[in-house]
Amino acid sequence: MEMGLKDRIAFVAGSSRGIGRAIAAALLAEGARVVITGRDAASLETARAEMAADAGQDRVLAIAGDFANTETIVAAFEQTVREFGRIDHMVANLGTGSGKPGWEQAEEEWERLFAMNFFASVRLTQAVLPYLLGNAEGGSVLYVGSIVGVEATPAPLPYSAAKAALMNYAKNLARQVGAQKVRVNTIAPGNIYFAGGSWERHLNARREAVEAMLRTEVPVGRFGTPEEIASLAVWLCSEQAGFATGGCFVVDGGQTRSV
Repeated sequence: MEMGLKDRIAFVAGSSRGIGRAIAAALLAEGARVVITGRDAASLETARAEMAADAGQDRVLAIAGDFANTETIVAAFEQTVREFGRIDHMVANLGTGSGKPGWEQAEEEWERLFAMNFFASVRLTQAVLPYLLGNAEGGSVLYVGSIVGVEATPAPLPYSAAKAALMNYAKNLARQVGAQKVRVNTIAPGNIYFAGGSWERHLNARREAVEAMLRTEVPVGRFGTPEEIASLAVWLCSEQAGFATGGCFVVDGGQTRSV
């Protein structure tokens, strides 16, 4: 299937590993030019070198920095346009679910998890929209959320609330920019395993409990992979998804029950 992504410019925030890296690699495989980002310059350069070896040195740009920071975001988009001429797609794969359980949450914890899981993506969006709205062919914004935003789970309350806020923001934003040919969608992954990720740590700490959870809570009985999320992300960025906007696409092996 022709995706119409050849030489399109995709900015993937949070892409040195895991889901973000898989999305960047999949976009490259479809012929896009891709900007990857991450906080750790060394791991980001490793990812860039490996992707460039397959796709070509001139097709991958790596920008290290804290992408919760407005100045970093603005400078990164300016650098992208200098290097590639424009921006067509922005993927926001930002956030963390690291936090404590229970309802007793300090105000600082609410602020920390909202800053990382909601406001960072909003800052990215507000900075990139002038570029997307200026494209004759439009473009797309894609958020990587989580199933914690659509259903009750044992995840930390501030994290869950922040992801729910992001999904609502995406839905409403889609209505505001759709007439200007910019599409906005969210992917809500379930339990995704990759080396160095949180599920690797959980397996090392309590393998039997995690495996029991997969058997009882996930109908397909396994973790998902970053590549399974990336295949949907590529479609949502592509011309094939031209009528898809304002959607939240759950990819969780059947775990959620309410959507």
